[in-house]
Amino acid sequence: MTISRRDLIKVGMAAGAAVSIPSILRAQTAPTDERTVRMAMGDLTIFDPYTTTVTQTYNHAQAIYDTLFALDSKLLPQPQMIGKWGISDDKKTYTFELRDGLGWHDGTSVTAADCVASIRRWGQTPGGLLVMERARDISKKDDKTFTIALKEPLGLLIDRLAEISGYPLFIMREKDADHPPTEQVTAHIGSGPFKFNETLAKPGSNFTYDRNDKYVPRTDPSNGFAGEKVVNVDRVVWENMPDQQTSLAALQAGEIDFISNPPADLYSVIEGDPNLALQVLDKGGQDMWMSMNCLQKPFNNVKARQAMLHLIDQEAFLRVIAPDPKYGHPVTSLFGNSTPYSNDENTGWYKKGGNPEKARELLKEAGYAGEKVVILQSTNWSQASDAAQLLATTLRQIGVNAELAPGDWGSVVQRSKNKGPVDNGGWSVFITSSSDSIEQSDPISADFLHAKGETGSYGWPKSDDYEALRAKWADVGTLEERKALAREMQRVWWDSVAGFAYLGQFVAPIARRNTLTGLIEMPLLVAMWNMQKASA
Repeated sequence: MTISRRDLIKVGMAAGAAVSIPSILRAQTAPTDERTVRMAMGDLTIFDPYTTTVTQTYNHAQAIYDTLFALDSKLLPQPQMIGKWGISDDKKTYTFELRDGLGWHDGTSVTAADCVASIRRWGQTPGGLLVMERARDISKKDDKTFTIALKEPLGLLIDRLAEISGYPLFIMREKDADHPPTEQVTAHIGSGPFKFNETLAKPGSNFTYDRNDKYVPRTDPSNGFAGEKVVNVDRVVWENMPDQQTSLAALQAGEIDFISNPPADLYSVIEGDPNLALQVLDKGGQDMWMSMNCLQKPFNNVKARQAMLHLIDQEAFLRVIAPDPKYGHPVTSLFGNSTPYSNDENTGWYKKGGNPEKARELLKEAGYAGEKVVILQSTNWSQASDAAQLLATTLRQIGVNAELAPGDWGSVVQRSKNKGPVDNGGWSVFITSSSDSIEQSDPISADFLHAKGETGSYGWPKSDDYEALRAKWADVGTLEERKALAREMQRVWWDSVAGFAYLGQFVAPIARRNTLTGLIEMPLLVAMWNMQKASA
């Protein structure tokens, strides 16, 4: 049985109506009680947060692991696992003491050795590389105390330890953290507020998280991702529902409680149902962009990449990404719309409606000769799927041999790692998004803002000039100096790097049952603690 979008709209417009749900869905999602929350959060295929930058992996990690520091609602770092910490007079040695009550899900205690090993593993990722470059020594003093001794001061150290984008620092057991980041950790043992239920795991279908009844939260009030983490439910079931029509039908029927990314064209259906609500957790929204494979034709030529800057009509893309104007805006700054570093340097390529003729001209200068351009299309992410289809049409209109490669998000992410030609499983364009308020302001750990070539992240753009500027970021002393540096970085990026082209900025509300409350409103990640579920 297939539920058409037209049928969903008809039913959703009727107050209190519920959609008939396929029997197979009912078998998978038996009625739940008020102490169990079911959340459609996408397909979780990678569990080790040190091996990927996929948001689903970070949501999983945030549930079962804990962090040394956490960001509060003002995006400022606050102690989380740390009880006390201090810095030496010369600003080179930091001493950290763990708070009481920290324990692993296997019953053992969290120690300073676990923290040291985790920091060293994290230091091999782009997120921790700067800290390791500056570190003279990272070592434990006793079971609860460890130090980070630097070669030279690094004022951003605590910010780096608290970062939630670009490989956050999640604390693992020493024996797990001893694995290199190239080797995935297969154990799911953390010290966080939830335990991963191995017995009930159904890869491709759902994963179950149980409340860690031995977790000792902080005593300071919950504030963003910081403060006390109180779990008010016994169990969270993370559902993988690739068909978004089916997931909305399940939400209307009360068989799930939460959808992380409902289709934008069905917002009115959700708003018209008295049992449902839209809620914006990430006020800053997401910047959607098309990453280009800089290693393969045609985008190994910077002029072909610049052609995309001129070609894209962001207003047209926003009509499919965020049909309601209140949820979508154009974005031209490398540093997003809402960060202190947003600026208009070298953005003359932006034109309302795009500039197809300029794009044709630049593609011709790049020597484009009809090479196939493969666009990875995530079929279970509606905004990205619709954007991929529009992009293919837009490219074909200027004579580009564009082809869609559909697949679920997990398979798209796996394929995006392939550096080879399109005829050998490679790709040309990968559509994704980043947090406007978090990731776009952080060229240190946001690896899509790197230009290190093959040693960088997907797309692999390379520019020594840009990297020389980016290397100065950590040492700039004042906000005004960093703003000036951001303008210079942006000038070089759009001229000689252009590793991606923006499709627009959108604010994406989640959809939930009215019975689910207490969700934490923060960028990028979804916290599973703090929420409460009332009786229907």
